[in-house]
Amino acid sequence: MRIATWNVNSVKSRIERLVEWLEIAQPDVVALQELKCTSTDFPEMPVQALGYEVAAHGDGRWNGVALLSRVGLADVVRDLPGQPAYDGSVEPRAIGATCDGVRIWSVYVPNGREPGHDHYHYKLDWLSVLRDTVVGEMAAAPDLPYAVIGDFNVAPEDTDVWDISLFAESTHVTPPERAALADLRAAGLSDVMPRALKGEPYTFWDYRDGAFHKGMGMRIDLVYANAAFAGRVRDAYVDREARKGKGPSDHAPVVVDIDV
Repeated sequence: MRIATWNVNSVKSRIERLVEWLEIAQPDVVALQELKCTSTDFPEMPVQALGYEVAAHGDGRWNGVALLSRVGLADVVRDLPGQPAYDGSVEPRAIGATCDGVRIWSVYVPNGREPGHDHYHYKLDWLSVLRDTVVGEMAAAPDLPYAVIGDFNVAPEDTDVWDISLFAESTHVTPPERAALADLRAAGLSDVMPRALKGEPYTFWDYRDGAFHKGMGMRIDLVYANAAFAGRVRDAYVDREARKGKGPSDHAPVVVDIDV
């Protein structure tokens, strides 16, 4: 089974790129983030024409997640149980489903904006609730292959950003954010990307200043999985080609192949 995650940075703006990539990469399950459209406004028809079912969760603002699957979508859950609100709203940042016997969550972790901001504390609370969700679901089905994949908006290690010295006053690399990721892994998950891929290629490059071509990137799109999933991984890679060309997302897809 080929499973991928991709922050598409507006699915309607990127639908032609998405369809082209689906035809080339042939993933069985795709987790999308940053839809920037409502659930009902998701451009389903071009994706369904390729054999994918769609479960979308969005409100039209700077968020939204989806799962695309050509191997089934069962037990779909929108939002984490007890997911915290921000500014009075529970944002559409998580969607889970079981796809051919594999439980997958597509998550779009809040950005945090800057250390000390209310959004930063919201981010840490959100990651804590994600951990609680993982603990509860894995306890209920300990043998089920399980993965939380998506845009975590945290670089786990210094080598996951192009120049750590430039991030002294920034989010994505602060000790509390990294501690929240460590707590998530301690719940029974591991980072399935091979060590050789950490640092370069990255998964995100800003549109400005030629960041992609200069290698000024970050690894913030992650695949965290339990032992039942991680033990079946055959290959994992970042598809840099999808970041090239006209009108790309500022993220590249992360792809993992597993035996089922």
